[in-house]
Amino acid sequence: MDQESEEAKVPTSDNTQESPVVSTTELESTINNLQAGLKEKTTEIESLNDRLLRLQAEFENYKKRAARERSEFVRFANEGLLLDLLPVVDSLEHAAVTTRSGIDAQGVAEGLDVICRLFQATLEKAAVKFIEALGHEFDPNFHQAVAQVESTDGRDNVVVEEVRKGYLLEGRLLRPAMVKVSRSEVLSSEFRASSVDENEPETRNV
Repeated sequence: MDQESEEAKVPTSDNTQESPVVSTTELESTINNLQAGLKEKTTEIESLNDRLLRLQAEFENYKKRAARERSEFVRFANEGLLLDLLPVVDSLEHAAVTTRSGIDAQGVAEGLDVICRLFQATLEKAAVKFIEALGHEFDPNFHQAVAQVESTDGRDNVVVEEVRKGYLLEGRLLRPAMVKVSRSEVLSSEFRASSVDENEPETRNV
C-alpha cells in the first residue's frame, strides 16, 4: 500500500521532459513575435524619417521660392504706377521746350493746367486723393497748421488757406495738408478789460 503511493509520487520520465519543452516553445514564439514587431516598427520609423526629410526639403525650397518672389515683387511693385507717370513726364518736357521757344505766359499756364489735371488723374488711378481742407474745420488728423489768421466772419478754427495739399492713400493719411487756420477776432472790450487789469495797482494784505 505504501509502496504504491510512493510510486505514484515519483514523476515519470515523460512528465519531466514535457514541461521544459512547452516552456521553451512559448518563449521562442514570444521572441519571434517581439522581433517581428520590432522589425515592423523599425520599418515604420524609417518610413516616417524619410517622409520628414522630404517635407523639410520641400519646405526649404518653398522658403527660398517665396523669398525670391517677394524680392521680385518689391523691385517691380511700382512698375504700373511708374508707367502711368511717364506721360506726365513727357508733358513736362514738352512744356519746358515750349517755354524756351518763347511762347506767351498764358499758353504756358494753360499747358501746366493740363499737366496738373493729368497728374491728378494718375494719382486717383493709384487710389491717391487730395484732402479737401479749404473751408472745412481744422482737423489735426488730416491738417497741419502753419499759421493762424484772424477771421473776419467770426468763424473760428476753420481752414482759410492751403499752403500745401494733403493726400490720402486708400482712405489712409499719406501726407497732411499744410493750412492756415482762422481764429475769431478779439473783442475790443476784452482789450479794455485786460488793460484795466494791467494798470491797476497791486494790493497787498498787511
